[in-house]
Amino acid sequence: MGGFFGIEVVTPVQPYAARKRYLCPGCDGSIEVGEGHLVVTPEHEPDLRRHWHRGCWHLEQRRRHGR
Repeated sequence: MGGFFGIEVVTPVQPYAARKRYLCPGCDGSIEVGEGHLVVTPEHEPDLRRHWHRGCWHLEQRRRHGR
């Protein structure tokens, strides 16, 4: 993804690999252990990586790009 927000690397996490609980920045809801989700990492700022529900990330993309 490029543009105003820069390049972000989106990596899917399969349920078997989801071993920790995270907070989704899209909905402030929990991503539970064993729940598939996405890790979004700004290319030049890896410390800012965030774990997102797939649906929340899709909505964020629509919001960012006006679709």
